[in-house]
Amino acid sequence: MTLTGHRVLVTGGGTGLGRDLARGFVAAGAEVVIAGRTQETLERTAEVTGAEWVRADVTDPVQVAAMFEAVGRCDIVIANAGQGESAPFLKVTLDDWHRTLAVNLTGVFLTFQEGLSRMTGWGRLIAVASTAGLKGAPYVVPYSAAKHGVVGLIRSLAFEVARRPVTVNALCPGFLDTEMTDRTVANITAKTGRSEVETRASLAAMSPQNRLIRPEEVTAAALWLCGPGSDAVNGQAIPIDGGGT
Repeated sequence: MTLTGHRVLVTGGGTGLGRDLARGFVAAGAEVVIAGRTQETLERTAEVTGAEWVRADVTDPVQVAAMFEAVGRCDIVIANAGQGESAPFLKVTLDDWHRTLAVNLTGVFLTFQEGLSRMTGWGRLIAVASTAGLKGAPYVVPYSAAKHGVVGLIRSLAFEVARRPVTVNALCPGFLDTEMTDRTVANITAKTGRSEVETRASLAAMSPQNRLIRPEEVTAAALWLCGPGSDAVNGQAIPIDGGGT
């Protein structure tokens, strides 16, 4: 498969899954632009992948508009920016709630609205959601609510674009072997006193395959959604979790 001639934007592109998405789409021949808030990680990822980069906070509509102005023509938009925090529901503050929804849900809304408004022909809108958007989980109520919102967003928007050569889908991985999961492990370890090895094992056990999901497995699914034969795949939330959903 080749994506030569297509231009791709990946938000949250400086680390983790975003970095692997950049690698995979560059390897497929696409022109890739990564976006994020931290210039250092963006520069480092751009250096190793060959992607371009632009600094932007997806929770700010002014910065999102400026991001697309800098990117120019964009055929594939991957809303990957996100963050996760864990706490018992009764200890979640209103600031925690607003911060989590701003990045994980409002950021997708702003990115897709601006991206779709600039698409004049063939296009793909892909949100990176989570298995937390398909089922409940303890201690991540704001995160799960945000990801459920993303799934509702893509399912509804899919109807609006169905008569255009544009599709809207979400990828829903389980726990990924990335820096974000490293932070989750550190947080759980600090709060429970369990060892890092025990904590990682408990997260891996949530998958029937008893392992964390590799970023390249999500990238492969994203590439498939942009390849030949994917035109009828629209409004889908695709689990990538070893069969646990």
